Amino acid sequence: MVSPAILVFTRTTGFRHDSIPAGVAAVTAIAAELGHETEHTEDPDVFNPVDLARFAAVVWVSPSGDVLGELERAALADFVTGGGGWCGIHGASTAEPSWPFFRELVGARFIGHPPGCVPGEVSVVDEEHASTAHLPKRWAWTDEWYSFDEQPKDAAVLLEADESTYEAGELAMGSPHPLAWHRRLEAGRCFYTALGHDASAYEDPQFLAHLKGGLASVLPGK
Repeated sequence: MVSPAILVFTRTTGFRHDSIPAGVAAVTAIAAELGHETEHTEDPDVFNPVDLARFAAVVWVSPSGDVLGELERAALADFVTGGGGWCGIHGASTAEPSWPFFRELVGARFIGHPPGCVPGEVSVVDEEHASTAHLPKRWAWTDEWYSFDEQPKDAAVLLEADESTYEAGELAMGSPHPLAWHRRLEAGRCFYTALGHDASAYEDPQFLAHLKGGLASVLPGK
């Protein structure tokens, strides 16, 4: 029996990350390792009940702005709450600002980041989840350090930023400062990681293993 495919979505109506092609390539390779083909699109029309039924999960690789119409939004919500997986990477937390339900999918809203990609340290909160079990307790990493408007609701945090290791400035959240988390959304599973701004991240073995574990965790039956 052929496994259902994974949909990779990258439409942007706001800022567009140069790392999107690298992210798509990485997710495609990861999905293949997990036994799934992928379909990459920027066409929101695929978000309808008939097309979504072909997929096990949807991965949003740094989309931005409002990218779906009302019918597409309803179809995605039904897909996830009905048992489909949703995985968001980096800029996904900037997407769909006018859709209240999207907060349920992504967990929290992006509010900004200090300038540039800078070194810092990540604290691993959950050492047993598939996306973090391979990481050291303290992980040195260089990225855009996203801040959020609140702690993710009804979610289990996986990674936190150590604000003492970089200049958070006015965007400081204090402790905890979540960076990655997962949650159940009725019958579906959601995973989000704020990491992955630079294309070089998608060549890093530890980050790729983080993505692989995150994607695996949202697949139905896992």
